Amino acid sequence: MANKITDMSKIRKVIKFYCDGKRKLFISSYLSLSRNTVKKYISLFEVLGLSFELIDKKTDAELELLFSQTTVESINPKLQTLHNFFPKMERELKKVGVTIQHMWEQYIAINPDGYRSSQFAHHYKVWSKRVNPVMHMNHKAGDKMYVDYAVKTLSIIDNDTGEIKEVQFFVAILGASQYTYAEASISQQKEDFVTSVENAMRFFEGTPAAIVPDNLKSAVIKSSRFEPTINETLADLAEHYQTTILPARAYKPRDKSLVEGAVKILYRRIYVNLKETKFFSLEELNQQIWDLLDTHNSRKLTGRPYSRLEVFLEDEKEKLRPLPQERFEIKYQSFATIMQNGHVQLSQDKNYYSVPYQYVKKKAKLLYTKSTVEIYYKYNRIAIHQRNYKPYVYTTIPEHLASTHQFVAQWSAARFIDWAISIDESVGEYILQIIESRNHPEQAYKSCLGILNFEKKVGKQRLINACKRALDFKIYNFKTIQNILENNLDHIDFEQEPEQELPIHGNIRGKQYYN
Repeated sequence: MANKITDMSKIRKVIKFYCDGKRKLFISSYLSLSRNTVKKYISLFEVLGLSFELIDKKTDAELELLFSQTTVESINPKLQTLHNFFPKMERELKKVGVTIQHMWEQYIAINPDGYRSSQFAHHYKVWSKRVNPVMHMNHKAGDKMYVDYAVKTLSIIDNDTGEIKEVQFFVAILGASQYTYAEASISQQKEDFVTSVENAMRFFEGTPAAIVPDNLKSAVIKSSRFEPTINETLADLAEHYQTTILPARAYKPRDKSLVEGAVKILYRRIYVNLKETKFFSLEELNQQIWDLLDTHNSRKLTGRPYSRLEVFLEDEKEKLRPLPQERFEIKYQSFATIMQNGHVQLSQDKNYYSVPYQYVKKKAKLLYTKSTVEIYYKYNRIAIHQRNYKPYVYTTIPEHLASTHQFVAQWSAARFIDWAISIDESVGEYILQIIESRNHPEQAYKSCLGILNFEKKVGKQRLINACKRALDFKIYNFKTIQNILENNLDHIDFEQEPEQELPIHGNIRGKQYYN
């Protein structure tokens, strides 16, 4: 019967024998096929440019579709010239503004006796289905990055316990060049997922216009045909890198066919080579993945004279947007009420951060990363601090405190001593003695403040005289200075008068206290 398709199992054998170096006469005799039939399928196999491994993985239905579409076209130099033009055309179509009509005009300028535009478009459609048998989409350079996890996991061995831990296999691919990135990660949780997506963009050295994830919970909180709800952390990543998240539609596998195809290829080229090897750390496993990935990206694409890396460097890399200088930091949030002292607690670390005193007793939202803590009130940021991991520590910006609190916050031994010395050396000496006589310097601060404030009440000279007299008595407290000034003992001539005892107010537990 004319044009009857030969049994697919025989076609597989024809191609296998041919790839094994068998002569056409042998193949014809062994398979009971005419020599012309054998020559026809071998010629079609060569025109398709597919490897035997790829042919062998196709189902009989796919193989029949592939060869039946090819058989209607005669194998001639004119058609071969057209097929040789298509790989270049496919790359050009990834550029913004380039159409099939534009490419036909280039083709006909080089080949004036070539196919007309309608036949040109038809042959390109047929050729596209041959080299992309599942689905063909024209991806624009720099437009989309597809991300997904492989179903099968990898594993590492814990050095300490010997426990085998399963790890996830993450894959990202650029639509236009099919340039691929892969890595192993601990889990599919949002922290690991966002880190893997960011690592992919850093590997590509640029940001695509959109990121297309599957509908996993780390990316999409709620699926929807019209407006899916994006995970807040992933949305923050997109904002940081000035890109967009476009989740694949649920139950629409063709939306992500490119990355799923990449996963299948990486199973054969990477996963199989790692399966029997033992790895004792995630870093060691990833290094092996990246070595194999370089080989994969440098390998020629099926039916094309170029590799993924070549297309990426020549056509797509320059179309990606520049990366921000700083890496993205995941933000966590918590809520707390601002305390009376003008600080709010970050419960994660059990420490405290200041806010402007006007917000005391207000409910605040804390957004924190590994390095910073931001505090918000009604969507307005009111404070930002460097994160401090030490528990029970107060991190304070002086400007946040009320004026009286600012003054108290600035109390220190050095401040009081410097203030006293600015009045007189004897006042400085007396303040120093008060501070050193206490178990802790802060116990003396109020006494020091009270003594130094006497300068405004009684004048500088009288305070100096009172401190000199108190130094003679070797009694160091506020009450001593107060009694000297109230009893006018600071007017006594120190050189002529002998030391006088202050009137004793009382004696408690062997200690004398003076009015």
